[in-house]
Amino acid sequence: MTTVGVGPWQGDQPVDDRYDPELLAAGDRRNVVDAYRYWRHDAIVADLDLRRHAFHVAIENWQHDLNIGSVVRTANAFQACAVHVVGRRRWNRRGAMVTDRYQDVRHHPDVATFAAWAGAEGLELVGVDNQPGSVPLETATLPYACVLVFGQEGPGLTAEARAACAATVSIAQFGSTRSINAGAAAAIAMHAWVRTHADLSTAWPAPDQHAH
Repeated sequence: MTTVGVGPWQGDQPVDDRYDPELLAAGDRRNVVDAYRYWRHDAIVADLDLRRHAFHVAIENWQHDLNIGSVVRTANAFQACAVHVVGRRRWNRRGAMVTDRYQDVRHHPDVATFAAWAGAEGLELVGVDNQPGSVPLETATLPYACVLVFGQEGPGLTAEARAACAATVSIAQFGSTRSINAGAAAAIAMHAWVRTHADLSTAWPAPDQHAH
């Protein structure tokens, strides 16, 4: 069985105050990239805040969607500025794999409140839903400053959410299923934004290139 993380720090300990003395002594088994090994939690968040991208992610939560945790985890991986849960405040955090501790997650009680916030922030709402009239994501250009909006597993975006979006994109499918998992759809859409707008030179190197 592979052990995740690293053991106690070997050699002279760093004097940088971003390092956590307890982690240096006991080892760091957290699910973080090698560049953040042994760092304090607040130091990691502060560094991530300097590197966040211009896109946000929102997901409607009217039926306690189990995909929200997966969306949060992927949003953390792609450095989304924030994740917005629209509807019910409570959501299942298990799928987030503790990444919600490093990701800004905000709540909006309804679509109208969320849309008003986005408008005030100058963020274009882009729905991701396989509905008639949607533009293929594969040929669309996502705005730089935007919120990618996702609906519930199955029914997709509500009519109110679709009306609030400036555009709606769809993901090409070729099999028998009517829809794909909302967590998977979110990952595809976020990566489409990354391919268009992100500076790939700022992505983390492979683990063996940045290990202590």
